[in-house]
Amino acid sequence: MLTEKLEQLKALFAEMEQALIAYSGGVDSTLVAKIAYDVLGDRALAVTAVSPSLLPEELEDAKIQAATIGIKHKIVQTNEMDNPNYTSNPVNRCYFCKSELHDTLKPLARNLGYPYVVDGVNADDLHDYRPGIQAAKERGARSPLAEVGVTKLEVRQLSQQLSLPWWDKPAQPCLSSRFPYGEEITVTKLQRVGRAEIYLRKLGLKNLRVRSEGDTARIELPLEQIKEFVLTTDLQQVVSAFQEFGFIYVTLDLEGYRSGKLNQVLQPQASGVKA
Repeated sequence: MLTEKLEQLKALFAEMEQALIAYSGGVDSTLVAKIAYDVLGDRALAVTAVSPSLLPEELEDAKIQAATIGIKHKIVQTNEMDNPNYTSNPVNRCYFCKSELHDTLKPLARNLGYPYVVDGVNADDLHDYRPGIQAAKERGARSPLAEVGVTKLEVRQLSQQLSLPWWDKPAQPCLSSRFPYGEEITVTKLQRVGRAEIYLRKLGLKNLRVRSEGDTARIELPLEQIKEFVLTTDLQQVVSAFQEFGFIYVTLDLEGYRSGKLNQVLQPQASGVKA
């Protein structure tokens, strides 16, 4: 089944003949870039959009991974932070982010002679709250993984099968996802969240989030790691570091890390029940 899906992806790119990949450096878009390059060679181009919502470390990873694959790699700037519809952080914030991204990539692709812009949306993403997918579709982007029905788990399985060393890389959505809907996003806030997460990763932690609410940082770790973190980490040193980054209060989420946790407020709203 997995081999069949891989062949379908290859056939899809063969039909395209040329493609520009919206490439963040995450596992999904990197798999798309790898397959596109294997099929198209120099007729495939990976493009990474840089803005304050992307960690510098993520950009470096993207560069290294693209070089390892061999695909041509281009970096562009996006300006979603100039859009108040984005910085006011509404529930459909991602729509405005992806609108900016694809409004940048579509004319770039046209000017460089690439008939298709493709992204790393997978089949599971279609069942989550992802307003950015609509923005991409409106601008004609294609999602090969979703078209073929490749799930998130299968993305990692295929990446491992293709000997990509980052097949188990933790998901790393943009830093704006660390803020509750309705709280204004600023460059300063993004930077302090980014610095806080980098600090924790240097302690050896991988799957984590630092959620920012006002002046409070809420650390999310996998549930099974919380006890060890509390017992073996100099907590006062963590607090001091976070305060240097600009936070006043530092807390630990006892529920543990869960991707998309801030979206849980949308469920009562959708049913007409106030949170």
